[in-house]
Amino acid sequence: MNKMLLIFILPLVLITSFQTTTVSSAEPTRDSDELRLQDMLILMLTPYIEKDLNSYYYPKILRDFSPDVTPWKIELIETSRVNGFRGFILQFTFEIEPTDGGQWIPVGKDRMTYEISVGPEVKLINHTHLKTYEYPLE
Repeated sequence: MNKMLLIFILPLVLITSFQTTTVSSAEPTRDSDELRLQDMLILMLTPYIEKDLNSYYYPKILRDFSPDVTPWKIELIETSRVNGFRGFILQFTFEIEPTDGGQWIPVGKDRMTYEISVGPEVKLINHTHLKTYEYPLE
């Protein structure tokens, strides 16, 4: 099922992105085709992001629970084509703030780059842990 959705979304993303696009950090104030495509991409990649963050955070940083990833805590930073114009190997860089999953308290901040290619194949290219937030004790 995930493969079918990725097959549907990849052409849509390709339509809106050319060589390299840096996404504006300004919060959008209204809906657009580009924003909907970004949101679809984030929704499709959230399971991959969550799996990779869980293996990084638990139990190395968090011992009592695995971090939760929510789409509204994922920001698309950059998109690029690896193999030139109309090439179908794409890279997406995200900044993510995983939370505790219960009260949505951020537990850290990470920058992750994923590569999507024909298949579809999704693989983590780079993961940089930027910050660990101190989790408040009760």
